Amino acid sequence: MEELSVKRDVSARVPTMQSDSSLVYYVNNLDDKEHVALVTGDVQGKDDVLVRVHSECFTGDVFGSRRCDCGNQLTQAMERISEIGSGVIIYLRQEGRGIGLRDKLRAYNLQDEGYDTVDANLELGHEVDERDYQVACLILEDLGITSVRLLTNNQDKVDALVQSGIEISSRESIEAIPNDENIAYLSTKSERMGHILDLKSVSFGGIPLPELVSERSELGKRPFVTVTYAQSLDGSIAFTQGSRFSLSGDQANSMTHGLRSAHDSILVGIGTILADDPDLTVRKVEGLNPQPVVLDSNLRFPLTARLLHNTSPPTRIFTSATSASEKKEALENAGIKVSIVETDDADRLDLNQVLRSLYEDGFRSIMVEGGQEVITEFISQGLVDYIVITITPSLLGGLNAIGDIQGMGMTRPRLNDIGYRKLGEDLVIWGSPTWENID
Repeated sequence: MEELSVKRDVSARVPTMQSDSSLVYYVNNLDDKEHVALVTGDVQGKDDVLVRVHSECFTGDVFGSRRCDCGNQLTQAMERISEIGSGVIIYLRQEGRGIGLRDKLRAYNLQDEGYDTVDANLELGHEVDERDYQVACLILEDLGITSVRLLTNNQDKVDALVQSGIEISSRESIEAIPNDENIAYLSTKSERMGHILDLKSVSFGGIPLPELVSERSELGKRPFVTVTYAQSLDGSIAFTQGSRFSLSGDQANSMTHGLRSAHDSILVGIGTILADDPDLTVRKVEGLNPQPVVLDSNLRFPLTARLLHNTSPPTRIFTSATSASEKKEALENAGIKVSIVETDDADRLDLNQVLRSLYEDGFRSIMVEGGQEVITEFISQGLVDYIVITITPSLLGGLNAIGDIQGMGMTRPRLNDIGYRKLGEDLVIWGSPTWENID
């Protein structure tokens, strides 16, 4: 049998959204497929080059299919290479783990009937994974790369490259946020194909939640509080007070649902219920639903709200002593626990009393999602341990997430230990706040 060989045929400058790169076209004597390498920066003769060996996924790479994580991984790889200024993406034309587009679509139909991604391939007479990485190894040799940092979750890919003589200095994970369409697919890759995936942490979109939640809670005898919201570039969370508007994209939404699953409860104000009628459930990732908590000083909670009919733990409402007793009785008859707490002169509920009550009932972590008045009160009173903000590339000129803290003579927070990550077109920023007095 003739020994496999590859030959560099032509290359051209290809500026992408991420970087100014060169696309190198290779021919080989194994097949007639157009394997290419997207090269950024100077990699000739370099050690520890960041490399992604990516197998073609027409549905994910081109159309953004949510059934897999391929398109997201390709974008991530391009962004991470751009950040450091050099690296290589080898794009192998072996669709559907080597079974081709036609049978990949047939496998999708089987998956819709209940097969997982492994059994679907086997049912069609294929191997679980028919990919070959020999061409990729020869391309790396042609590029003169001496060792690579490989972007992959697939240990089989690592082993294949090592067996072909490629020195891998490190493996770096490249995990996409699960969604309701691909969570089963990712779970199968982890459980049956040995892919190195931490689906629980991935659900948070790479955002590290503090591990000392219970320890911090014990200090103040209140739950750990995470505030999260999406805003436009100008700080708007909606056009006007009470208007319904979706800001963030699918990846950021999946991240938010992952964060929900990590908390015992999710808290909003009655304004959010009246404007959005939300489910407050975990739908886009795998995880448990938190208990919904609503701040509603005048018991305006509608008996037609979706929170009364979803599969979450029963909703809990905190209200004032002056709210209508008839409405309280009707809500309790509908399965909602209504608790009365003290209010201030502006009819705002005592948040410290709300948090103490939840803590005494066993809740150790709360995710606060809004709206403006609730977010402002939690921040101004220093009752926040962690903040996660999604910034979308739009300008609304509408209602800001934070009210007039300075005008109210309150304190202002500053984030420490900050991190950020791009999810789709959105930028997510997170950190732990400290408070400074406003003079």
